[in-house]
Amino acid sequence: MKNILISNDDGVLGPGILANKQALEGFANVTVVAPQENNSAVGRKVNIMKHMYLKEYELADDSMAYGLSGTPADSVNVGINYVCDEKPDLVVTGINPGINISRFQITTSGTVCAALEAVGLGVPAIACSLFLDDDCFKQDEEGNWYVDTDYSFAQEILAKLVKKVLDEGLPEGVDLFNLNIPSKPLSDKIKITTLADRMLHFNILERVDEDGNDTVMNVPQLIEEYEEGTDGYCLLVERRPSLTPLSVNFGGKITGLEDWEF
Repeated sequence: MKNILISNDDGVLGPGILANKQALEGFANVTVVAPQENNSAVGRKVNIMKHMYLKEYELADDSMAYGLSGTPADSVNVGINYVCDEKPDLVVTGINPGINISRFQITTSGTVCAALEAVGLGVPAIACSLFLDDDCFKQDEEGNWYVDTDYSFAQEILAKLVKKVLDEGLPEGVDLFNLNIPSKPLSDKIKITTLADRMLHFNILERVDEDGNDTVMNVPQLIEEYEEGTDGYCLLVERRPSLTPLSVNFGGKITGLEDWEF
């Protein structure tokens, strides 16, 4: 069987990474290496010349995973170069509870950037995220918020894609796939999409803390209108799985710069 490294940005004990592992372990050897704590929205941050602690954790299904006191990108790096006996055939990050779409937001995502780290280490990757409808957010008796969602549809879609990639590889010019899945789908047909411009609009909230200090907070608001053919339109309007091919080539065109002088 092929070998898959699994990671995420929500922490090694998050329900999404367990769902990821259980979706893939029937047809591949899976190894789980993920941050010990939630590292959402840290992008591709890595720790340089800093001691990190790697510990074994027991998941809810009694299987073993590794938790690292580092970032998602660190976890993929340590997983590929230290934990795995040989370079994995594929890295799959997620299943992230919350979508990761659009040009200006995916590089904030620890889920997507962990996949980017894998590509930089010579391993193809898939980042997988699940949209959470409002009714997925609930409160316990003490008023603490938690996420209650069903990962079964996401597991089905992810497994279908991973099997195809393991069998056929990534298409030429594609370094990784960004897969986003609706929690209340109208179709199970995966659609190839492009990146929308933005996923979030940020409002700045001013507050005074308990000590009288002025503070500001980024408060995100999900954008609801997207161009047809983009990941946002597919996911939020058509409510079907969105698969966006990505490349790590961030270089811009140099045409027109020949006469620049400094």
